[in-house]
Amino acid sequence: MKEKIHFAKMHGCGNDYIYVDTSFYHIEDPAAAAIAWSDRHKGIGSDGLVLIGRSPLPEADFTMRIFNADGSEAMMCGNASRCVGKYLYENTHPWPLPCMEGNGFHETVIRLLTLSGIKLLFLHVVNGIVESVTVDMGEPVFEKPQQFLPCGEKLPAGTFVSMGNPHYVIFVDDVDAIDVAREGAILEHHPAFPERANIEFAEMRPDGIRVRVWERGSGITQACGTGACATAVAACKTGRAGHASRIIMDGGELEIEWRESDGHVYMTGPAEFVFEGEIEMPEPS
Repeated sequence: MKEKIHFAKMHGCGNDYIYVDTSFYHIEDPAAAAIAWSDRHKGIGSDGLVLIGRSPLPEADFTMRIFNADGSEAMMCGNASRCVGKYLYENTHPWPLPCMEGNGFHETVIRLLTLSGIKLLFLHVVNGIVESVTVDMGEPVFEKPQQFLPCGEKLPAGTFVSMGNPHYVIFVDDVDAIDVAREGAILEHHPAFPERANIEFAEMRPDGIRVRVWERGSGITQACGTGACATAVAACKTGRAGHASRIIMDGGELEIEWRESDGHVYMTGPAEFVFEGEIEMPEPS
C-alpha cells in the first residue's frame, strides 16, 4: 500500500496551494507530487505544492519550497508565504505538527527561509485567528532592459521587476480585453526571458490597480503575491502611482507598500484554509 500524506489546502486571494509538513513526511519527488496532486480533475487541484520544514539555519525558523503545477520549482511566492504563516500559527491539524511543541508556533513574527532569501512574516492575529499577514518581500531588482517589443497582439512595452522571481508588467488601457492565456503563454517563453517570466497585465483604475496574472509554470492564476509587488513597484517607477497601491486581482485584493525608508516592498493580504485530507504518494517520475 502506498504511503498516505496528510495535506492542507489553502489559498491567498484564490492563489491555491497544497501544503505538506516535511518534518512529518518525506516527499521523495516533489516535482512529480506537484504535477499529480495539482491536477484539478484527477488530483486535489491547485496552483502547486508547498513544502514546509524546519530551518537548518539559526537565522530562520522554517523553510518553504514551492513547486508549480508543472513541477518546476519557484523561488518565492508571496501568497503562499502568508498561508504558511497562518498554517504554522493556527495549526488546525488533528495532531500537533512534529516540529513544534504543543499546538502551533505562537509567534507573530516568523522568519521564513525561501530560495530567494529569508522573508519576515508579520501575523495580524485576532482572537487566535490570523486574519492577515504582512510580508517583507525585500528590495525589488531591475536587472534587465526595461523595454522590448513583445510578440503577439500589439501591446505596449513593459517593465521588468524581480521580486526574487522574474516579472514583466505591462500597463494597458483595458485589462479585461487582453487574451491572458494567449499573450501570457507567448511572453513567458519570450527569448528575452531565458529563465521564463511571470507576466502581469495591469490597468490603472480609480480604486486601485487591476491586474490579471499569467504565472510561470502554472498559467492563469487568481492572484500572485510577488506579481502584485512587481506591479506596484512598476507603477511607482513609471510615475503611475505613489509608493502605496491597492492591487485588485481576480481572487482578491492586496495592499502593497514600497517603503522609502528601507527600499523594501511590504505586502499585506489574507490567507485562508480550504480543507485538509490525505492522499497517496505518487510514483516517482
